Amino acid sequence: MADPLLQVRNLVVEFPTRRGTLTAVDNISFDIAEGEVLGVVGESGAGKSLTGAAIIGLLEPPGQVGAGEILLEGRRIDNLPYEQMRRIRGKQIGAIFQDPLTSLNPLYSVGRQLTETIMTHTDMTPTKARERAIELLTEVGIPAPARRVDQYPHQFSGGMRQRVVIALALAVNPRLVVADEPTTALDVSIQAQIIALLKKLCRDHGTAVMLVTHDMGVIAETADRVAVMYAGRIAEIGPVREVIKNAKHPYTHGLMGSIPAVGHDAERLEQIPGSMPRLTDIPQGCAFNPRCPQAHGRCFRDRPEPLPVEDSRVACWLYDEANALSYEDAKRAVAAKEQVSEAQLEEQANV
Repeated sequence: MADPLLQVRNLVVEFPTRRGTLTAVDNISFDIAEGEVLGVVGESGAGKSLTGAAIIGLLEPPGQVGAGEILLEGRRIDNLPYEQMRRIRGKQIGAIFQDPLTSLNPLYSVGRQLTETIMTHTDMTPTKARERAIELLTEVGIPAPARRVDQYPHQFSGGMRQRVVIALALAVNPRLVVADEPTTALDVSIQAQIIALLKKLCRDHGTAVMLVTHDMGVIAETADRVAVMYAGRIAEIGPVREVIKNAKHPYTHGLMGSIPAVGHDAERLEQIPGSMPRLTDIPQGCAFNPRCPQAHGRCFRDRPEPLPVEDSRVACWLYDEANALSYEDAKRAVAAKEQVSEAQLEEQANV
């Protein structure tokens, strides 16, 4: 079996401070195959964007890769000098950021930005590069591309600017695209068009995509697999349909329960109590244990590593052979305890 296009092995992203080193991404591992879309989802502060930035090589100081390896087509890239990484970024790795206004230079026309990118990474002449720029604008759905290629970013709508950013990311047919919240600021109809564009990219060019978002609807529509992150760690990773329909980690189960479903008549949506811990206050053992209704003794002592469960991998002690408790078994046990407590309270009240 061929190696995956992207391999992330035991990645750690750290922020040295005067009070010690904060670990923002803590020992995560995953692969992305050619032509695959891996969705990365989680609450704000879970480490999704930092993981993408580490892969691209654009971590903001003092952030740094503290440990682990990032391999692109079998070649390690996390330890490359800046200039070598700069040549890889753009040519082999494309990036789509959340806000297109921060990705585009307002002083240059979109055509100039596209042609400069193309000429930096290829030996095309200016004329050929301009032709390629117009082709890219056509491919991403910009109307009248031959005319609009000479316009400036402020002359495009938000959705059109995001299409230009996608065109920049695809300028020299990269092998991997890291898309960080590419649809967040767009309305629903434009979101659907951007999603269709990303899927077409994978289908036509065999490009691998790492899609970072907090929108499970986008994940369900776009991704082949999904990694759920919590407090800098991967809680669950598996096929998107399996994770959405049969969530195994208590955190993933809470996320899925908090999403309204068509045809599901419920008085209240499920909610996860509390909030994600700060980097300075990560609890011992499983980081989710203060909010987890199924937490038991070992959850407070030992950190769980991802365990194989059917087609997924789940970082939860409920699935350890020593515990032999399924999620539903644990849920029933907790419900039984709650019923006993309520009965005791009623009994005390009657007395």
